[in-house]
Amino acid sequence: MKTLSRIYMVLVFALLYAPIIVLVLFSFNERGSLNQFTTFSFYWYAELFRDATALGALKNSLYLAISSSVLATVIGTLAAFGINNLRSRYIKTVIRSVTNIPMMNPDIVTGVSMMLLFVFASTMPFLPLKFGFVTMLIAHTTFNIPYVILSVLPRFAQMDKHLTEAALDLGCTPAGSFFRIELPYVLPGVVSGLMLGFTLSLDDFVISHFVSSPDFQTLPLYVYTQTAHKVKFSMYALCALMVFAILILLLLVNFAGSFNLGKSKVKRKPKTGVKENG
Repeated sequence: MKTLSRIYMVLVFALLYAPIIVLVLFSFNERGSLNQFTTFSFYWYAELFRDATALGALKNSLYLAISSSVLATVIGTLAAFGINNLRSRYIKTVIRSVTNIPMMNPDIVTGVSMMLLFVFASTMPFLPLKFGFVTMLIAHTTFNIPYVILSVLPRFAQMDKHLTEAALDLGCTPAGSFFRIELPYVLPGVVSGLMLGFTLSLDDFVISHFVSSPDFQTLPLYVYTQTAHKVKFSMYALCALMVFAILILLLLVNFAGSFNLGKSKVKRKPKTGVKENG
């Protein structure tokens, strides 16, 4: 059984990471072919930085991902705080189920519904809404909020309510209690929701396709337009750089979490030793 389980794990990891390894490997192929690897070179990386359109799409994607993930994190954290403080278990269960619906919906349903909403809103004279960055920001923030709530709400549920009550009894205001007691406790969930929202926004294509405009093109949309002709090997280099950036980010977050965990264990470690009488 151990041998079969190891073979199964190897197959799973091979299916997950083999395409990424191939992409990164051939991004260094100077010949620009997937049939034969000739010479190791950074030629396509240099070509990437000469492609102003690709760099502009990358800039738009990063700007949109950062803006939408930050907005979704703020709204989702406050929403999780409100849901956790609901007294009625029935209402709390209903709201939690409703917040899970956007995650269950197919992306194409969300994209079409957001497009119809924006088309309807654009017909109103007092709401001059045009397709572009604003519509994409609203759409990305909307589909990121449930993931933030899913990351933050369990941290609120695990928190000891007596800490908040003690802070209020000692004269702390509700807002002060939130920022001094509750927010630091749920901060790991907040960071997880922020990273998840950033990643989802960065690689989203389906929803962005329905709410975008030619004036504001993200990287997934730009890569899609390349598939109509022949994908440039500079796109392989760009994807490889994104893989490296995400890998470094994950390593930093994991090391930071391990460091904080070790630090907290040191603080909680009881002091031992025999006191000498002077």
